[in-house]
Amino acid sequence: MSSQVSSLPRRGLNARRAETVERLLAAADLELREVGPEALTVRTVALRAGVSAATAYTYLASKNHLFAELFLRHLQSDVAPTPAGADPVARVQAVTRHLAASLAASPELAAGVTSALLGSDPEVARLRLRIGAEYVDRFAEALGERPDPAVVETLALAFSGALLQAGMGLMTYTEMGARLDVVVATILRGNP
Repeated sequence: MSSQVSSLPRRGLNARRAETVERLLAAADLELREVGPEALTVRTVALRAGVSAATAYTYLASKNHLFAELFLRHLQSDVAPTPAGADPVARVQAVTRHLAASLAASPELAAGVTSALLGSDPEVARLRLRIGAEYVDRFAEALGERPDPAVVETLALAFSGALLQAGMGLMTYTEMGARLDVVVATILRGNP
C-alpha cells in the first residue's frame, strides 16, 4: 500500500487525514515505550489510535516503515544545541555525543529502528535518505562554512557504522558517543 506519512506536506493531506496520522504516530510512540519493538505491531498501534488496521496500513506500509517514521520524527523534533567548540573537532564531537545521548534516552526506538533501516521496504529506503540528510546537515553545520563534502560523507559513514554496532549490542549508545570522539578526531586531523 502507498504510504502518505512522510509526504504529508507534498500530498497536502486534509485536516482529518493529518489528524489520523498524528494519532497513529502518537499511539505508536506510546505502544513502543510500553511493549517494546518486538511486540509492537501496526495492528496494535491502530487499535490504540482508535482506527482500523486497514486505515493504519493506508499510511504505514509496514512495522519497519513505522519505526523509520518515528525515528525521523525523533531526529527532526530533537532540539540540538548549536554546535559549540573552539574547533571543528570539538563541534562535531558535540554533535555525535548529543545524537548518541538522544538515542540512549530512547532505547526502544533505537532498538526498533536499527533493524528497520536495514530492510528493503521502499518506504524505509526513502526515509533512510532523509535520516542520512539529517546527519549530514548536522555534521556540515558543525564543520562550519563550506565543509569538504568528502569529510562530511566520511563522518556520516562513521556515525552510521557506530549506530549499527550499538544496535547490534556491541556497545551502548552512551559508549558510542565516547568512542566516536576518537573517530571524529582521527577523521578531522588536518581538516580544520
